[in-house]
Amino acid sequence: MKVYFAGSIRAGRDDAAIYETMIVWLKSFGEVLTEHVGSPALSVKGDDGPDDRYIHDRDMAWLKSCDCLVAEVTIPSLGVGYELGWAVALKKPVLCLYRNHLEQPLSAMIAGSPMIQTVAYSSMDEAKTIMEEFIKKTSKGII
Repeated sequence: MKVYFAGSIRAGRDDAAIYETMIVWLKSFGEVLTEHVGSPALSVKGDDGPDDRYIHDRDMAWLKSCDCLVAEVTIPSLGVGYELGWAVALKKPVLCLYRNHLEQPLSAMIAGSPMIQTVAYSSMDEAKTIMEEFIKKTSKGII
């Protein structure tokens, strides 16, 4: 199982520790192609490649080769939105997790997409259960 994990980089790194915890958990089910997203060393500059074109092309290759995409979308990010759109176009199973904040609801383009499973969570244990169920269904071809 190859998992593409998406989370905010240039839009803000406040949730990097959450991403890291999720990525470590997902690695117990297979390879996480984008584990750098959880690195506390990665800055908002998105300095995970020599230039923007390299990052785009590398990430698109990973996206095309993955079995599914798991995203933490509490922090809105243009890049994550782009990845979600491509994942849907490529017919990849997509799970978006978010912490429900009444002052900033989830984008209707994400929440309203029939091709994206969106789930609010309130604890990391709850998020892990949701991710595990998604990965198991994806590996069985149910999603």
